[in-house]
Amino acid sequence: MEPFIHQKDNWPNFIWETEDFVNLLSEARNLQGRLTGKMESLGFDLRNEALLDTLTFDVLKSSEIEGEFLNPDQVRSSIARRLGMEIAGSVESDRNVDGVVEMMLDATQKCFEPLTTDRLFDWHAAWFPTGRSGMYMITVADWRKDTTGPMQVVSGAMGKEKVHFQAPDSDLIEKEMERFLDWFNNYDKIDLVIKSSIAHLWFVTIHPIEDGNGRITRALTDMLLAQSDGSNQRFYSMSAQIRQERKQYYEILEKTQKGNLDITEWIKWFLQCLLIAL
Repeated sequence: MEPFIHQKDNWPNFIWETEDFVNLLSEARNLQGRLTGKMESLGFDLRNEALLDTLTFDVLKSSEIEGEFLNPDQVRSSIARRLGMEIAGSVESDRNVDGVVEMMLDATQKCFEPLTTDRLFDWHAAWFPTGRSGMYMITVADWRKDTTGPMQVVSGAMGKEKVHFQAPDSDLIEKEMERFLDWFNNYDKIDLVIKSSIAHLWFVTIHPIEDGNGRITRALTDMLLAQSDGSNQRFYSMSAQIRQERKQYYEILEKTQKGNLDITEWIKWFLQCLLIAL
């Protein structure tokens, strides 16, 4: 028996039971509409302030999920500069902060533009301008190479390791990503909220880059949620809610990645998380 979902014969032909989450989806769609309506009724300055707060929160919490704690004032100032907003107490920002901000804004402010390999690599290069993640050299703006062995998520002491997940071999990534990008840009037969949940699971399972997969996964999630809202303005943060439920997130992710191609339970968890965020 193949242990991981990407090793199944029909991968990535996911299946699900719509009736198991149709009420959750309806509630999420209703809340999206109500929130958009409420924000449109605000004045220009208040709406911009809400947008700035949400984007700042989103960037901070997405990074915290990976154990990286950015300076809130730097994040807020970097976002404001890129959106052309004047704010009190603006400070200079580090280039690693600017890189994360650039990626998030490109994903959400340009949410209706196609996702391409070059665009993903641009995000990655903006993040790691020195070619290093911490003290370590990494492959930047390219697919991971697995030069030191397969990409695994492991816990436990040396000699007693538990493998929670192993990604597809690096020589499969280009083909996997061609298929993913074609689906991401062209498949329109499902609701965009459901599409965002599938894209999240699919991308993080391919794990195509050496470092930063989680943050790009959440950027792609926000990109499709922005499309589902019909607006590039963000007033809720899925990343912040995932940060709150990080333990449950990793548990349902591992269970799904070790399961079959029926991802109903994953979609239900995603929608419940989205409802709280909204």
